Amino acid sequence: MGSGYIMEGQDEVKRLEMKTDVAVVERFARLAGLDTGMRVVDAGCGPGITTSVLRGVVGDTGRASGFDISPKRIERALEAYSGPGTQFTVGDFREPLEALGRFDFVWSRFTLEYYRAECYDIARNLSSLLEEGGTLCLIDLDHNCLSHYGMSERLEAAFTSAMRQITEDGNFDPYAGRKLYSHLHRMGYREIRVEAAAHHLIYGELGAVDAYNWAKKVEVIGARPGLVIPGYSGPAEFYEDFMAFFESEERFTYTPVIAAWGIKDSQSP
Repeated sequence: MGSGYIMEGQDEVKRLEMKTDVAVVERFARLAGLDTGMRVVDAGCGPGITTSVLRGVVGDTGRASGFDISPKRIERALEAYSGPGTQFTVGDFREPLEALGRFDFVWSRFTLEYYRAECYDIARNLSSLLEEGGTLCLIDLDHNCLSHYGMSERLEAAFTSAMRQITEDGNFDPYAGRKLYSHLHRMGYREIRVEAAAHHLIYGELGAVDAYNWAKKVEVIGARPGLVIPGYSGPAEFYEDFMAFFESEERFTYTPVIAAWGIKDSQSP
């Protein structure tokens, strides 16, 4: 089974590490109830930076595991973030996960958006890793990549078309965040809580992290085989026009992040 991950590329490890705000990861983890001594698994852990933050929260008496579909990203995790109480493995959350063991807390951040068709089945599969009474925390973006102001009509039409195509043909879900509560409710979780905040809030002078992150997004999306970019001669012209817009201090870009978590009930899968 292929990864289904539309952002796959040679620079993806760097992009994921650069854009991860460890303070935000820790804040959401603690808000959802992660605490000292817990066994936590980071599903879709990427290069391991988020797992290392979760390991810091559970402390020396806890355990943090991370798994990701990419051997390259797990190689980076083992190189940069392994240590006592931390382990990493290659794994696909669309497949059975029993070999990973059981946990008190399952964390999945910015993963379901890449699996629109399978998102609920993945949530059920992640639930199978939890002990009864454990916490499943799902975090994803909503209206992802779609809230910009200041684009020309030509760029906005092309960008909207490109996003529609990767939604339909690339299994991407720009609206993954708004579905998280329903996944938990449908599985019979109790004490469900939801928090929403700004993830991208970009205006004025463009910072280096946002510049790199969005440049890579547009580069990878524009180069997708079969993608049609109306009004442009090809990916290079589209990329150039987008970056000219994005580097302007008049631009405004906003994306909300939604976190939903709950307690696994005896009747939950």
